[in-house]
Amino acid sequence: MTGLAQGRPAPAIADRPLATRGWGQRALVALAVLFSLFLALPVAALVVRSILGGALADAVASETVQTALTLSLATTAVSLVLTVIVGLPLAFLLARRRFRGKWLVEAIVDLPIVLPPSVAGLALLLVFGRRGLLSAPFEVLGISVPFTVIAVILAQTFVSAPFFVRSARTGLAGVDRDLEDAARVDGATETQLFRRVTVPLAAAALAAGLVMSWARALGEFGATIMFAGNIEGRTQTLPLVVYSEFQSGDLDASIAAAAILVMAAFGVLIAVRVLHWGRLLDLRGA
Repeated sequence: MTGLAQGRPAPAIADRPLATRGWGQRALVALAVLFSLFLALPVAALVVRSILGGALADAVASETVQTALTLSLATTAVSLVLTVIVGLPLAFLLARRRFRGKWLVEAIVDLPIVLPPSVAGLALLLVFGRRGLLSAPFEVLGISVPFTVIAVILAQTFVSAPFFVRSARTGLAGVDRDLEDAARVDGATETQLFRRVTVPLAAAALAAGLVMSWARALGEFGATIMFAGNIEGRTQTLPLVVYSEFQSGDLDASIAAAAILVMAAFGVLIAVRVLHWGRLLDLRGA
């Protein structure tokens, strides 16, 4: 008797051994494997060559790489603080309020994600440049923005903040309103409510957004080189070192610097999945 006749459900297609599946299923698996290899092999080759060839050890000891890495870590830390300061209120507004033009604000938040980085850098230059829209106030204060560390931070914040805003919006929208109402009944002020109830309940989504925002800022290249330049020791971040070493013909140094970025990015992605934050990064938001 068949499994169905004996009252047992037939095994799902995904649970059947590959040999018992049809050619369509085998082709599907083969295509999936091929595409996974297409994505993994270039990155794996880069990291393996940097390690086996000794270039990674040389790069870590290089003063240029150390300076660029220090600058990258410092500027991404500052950009992350700015992202939280300006992004968290916006995420809260988008998650909790209905207002006219909300769709337009959401589109503006999403825009840096789809813009080519070079376009973002040029746009920043037109606003904060020496002849930009906001050049006069900065000149009065004696502040020069383009081709400085400030420009690096602004470029990183511009391209990375949307990742935090989207994740924070999802987390804040998912907080149980009944728990907030209960805190209000107990006498909590709105500030206490936000700090002690809303933020802790949305902490996983906020953390996931911060991690992904930091990773995007660390890997930022196009907007930085357009807006901040590639000045060694001043605005040259680690991604710019990869570009500069490649342009100068030192392929091993370029590969080693790139491997450092790859390992940092891979570590972030592993952390996101190990901590089960992946579902909180749904780009559809709330």
